[in-house]
Amino acid sequence: MGEVLGLGLTHYPPLCSRDERMADILRFALADDSIPAEHRRPEAWPEAMRTEWGDDEGLSAAAVHRARLLEGFHRIRRSLDEFRPDIVVIIGDDQYENFREDVIPPYAVLAYDDIRLHPWRDAHHSSVMTGKPNVWGESADHSLEIRGRPAVARDIASGLLARGLDVAYAYRPLHHPGLSHAFLNTILFLDYDRAGFDYPVVPISVNCYGSAVISRRGFLTTFDAAAPPDPPSPLPRRLFELGAALAEVLVELPQRAAIVASSSWSHAFLCDKTWRIRPDTTSDRALYATMIDGDYASMSSMPLARLVDAGQQELLNWCVLWGAMRRLDQPLTWSTFVETSVFNSNKVFATYEPVR
Repeated sequence: MGEVLGLGLTHYPPLCSRDERMADILRFALADDSIPAEHRRPEAWPEAMRTEWGDDEGLSAAAVHRARLLEGFHRIRRSLDEFRPDIVVIIGDDQYENFREDVIPPYAVLAYDDIRLHPWRDAHHSSVMTGKPNVWGESADHSLEIRGRPAVARDIASGLLARGLDVAYAYRPLHHPGLSHAFLNTILFLDYDRAGFDYPVVPISVNCYGSAVISRRGFLTTFDAAAPPDPPSPLPRRLFELGAALAEVLVELPQRAAIVASSSWSHAFLCDKTWRIRPDTTSDRALYATMIDGDYASMSSMPLARLVDAGQQELLNWCVLWGAMRRLDQPLTWSTFVETSVFNSNKVFATYEPVR
């Protein structure tokens, strides 16, 4: 019987950037003339946001935010190295990168072989890094090889299908030449110090963006941009079921597995009720308290509309992790909440240790 480690983290793209660019998503909103001017003026913002913005447009706060995020990544990487998994199953979203108009699966196992990636040459629009300097000073020619385990991925897909989870699967990328940034950034950040990441990876892609995945191409648009909404994402309840089935499959495999849920929490650019200026921190705090309490019944029954209203669409990735941890009765052993008003999204890190 294989053991399973549960981890939660963020794949926050601006962490790839230098500090002076970390607030660029907010700057996009501030330049959007379709957002009423009174909401774009700092004097209208909550005090905490004004303080974070400061007199240098968040530059000083960016260094603090980065330091807090790196504390979380270093803690998660230590847990991963202590566990020494045979495979790392990353649950991430696809923002109009690999899946586009020709097919949008609700979720898909990516049974890729070893793959060589060029993070900065193939960044494309969703990682906001195309043509921009990265914090590591790596060139467009910089590449890294990610190890795959297609045989294990096939076993996972087969096991999910046998349990009634109608999961899609793929043996090679479709539109994106590599891995979508949810998966790539997870690996880059877990190897932030560039010591190496040799764990084989099985990505599972979730359609978190639902009604905005094609209409808004899963990313930034001006507030007045209009397009017919796409069909919705899978319900949180269904992704809990996916996580539970995934846990059952993994414990039957001989490999030790880590499940990594990769996303930030409320995203400002998805949150219309805050005029896309800041995340819905109130909703994030409330959901975080529910997570700390282990109230899986409340989390699994969350209406999808509530997540969309709060800009929390990417938390559907965490629903898969929570479903797995509930099924295995694995305790939350550590977590931290990294709050921000200026840097687009609140972030959470978490570890769920196997019961031995």
